[in-house]
Amino acid sequence: MTRPIRVGVQLQPQHADYPEIRRALAEAEEIGVDIAFNWDHFFPLRGEPYGKHFECWTVLGAWAEATSRVEIGALVTCNSYRNPDLLADMARTVDHISGGRLVLGIGAGWFQRDYDEYRYEFGTAGTRLADLAEAMPRIRSRWARLNPAPLREIPVLVGGGGERKTLRITAEHADIWHGFGDADRIRHKNAVLDRWCGELGRDPGEIERSSGVSGPPDRTGDVLDAGTTLFTVGVSGPRYDLGRVREWVAFRDERNAALRSARGR
Repeated sequence: MTRPIRVGVQLQPQHADYPEIRRALAEAEEIGVDIAFNWDHFFPLRGEPYGKHFECWTVLGAWAEATSRVEIGALVTCNSYRNPDLLADMARTVDHISGGRLVLGIGAGWFQRDYDEYRYEFGTAGTRLADLAEAMPRIRSRWARLNPAPLREIPVLVGGGGERKTLRITAEHADIWHGFGDADRIRHKNAVLDRWCGELGRDPGEIERSSGVSGPPDRTGDVLDAGTTLFTVGVSGPRYDLGRVREWVAFRDERNAALRSARGR
């Protein structure tokens, strides 16, 4: 199966007033991105450490009302910050508000300042990954019991590249895997994920491969050859410049048109 290319944008909710975030979201949908992500942190990751910042899931609820076509989600939700059953209910609710456009991006968590200032137990990478593995079946079980049920089978995106645990969790539970790095690194991680799928009896083709990108397509498009089909550009406030996003959308449209033409021969 050859997947079409998709393009996402991560509108990082830092250093901006909310009207600027909303304006960027509207522009991204008008450009034609496939997915608009935010992130799940409580403070900026770059720049002024006490700069302006907004909470992830409250913003997603607003995005669900403010958009009509684009999928929305977090890149990624920190599993540690919310009870898994509560998170499942939040995701189901935003899924309904959006008309069935939510993607549940989730990861084990890593930004210790968030944990310390909001008084969550940071633990170790191992304990956080164990918590994520325990949360995934709870989330799906809660979805099956909610009334009303989600409008669709909510796609799950797992972020992170740990080869012994994260990619196993991905193989078992995810519809999308999101990683970072150059083509060689992504190719290696994809091979590890494929091996985990084989061990667990899952078709690796069921998992869409996603990567964060920062440069233009003509410099980083080689990640496509490594298996990536979902490319996400990160953009920060206070002024969200979506010029790079436009380049990737044009690249997507050109490649997908070529793919359709090849299929029609």
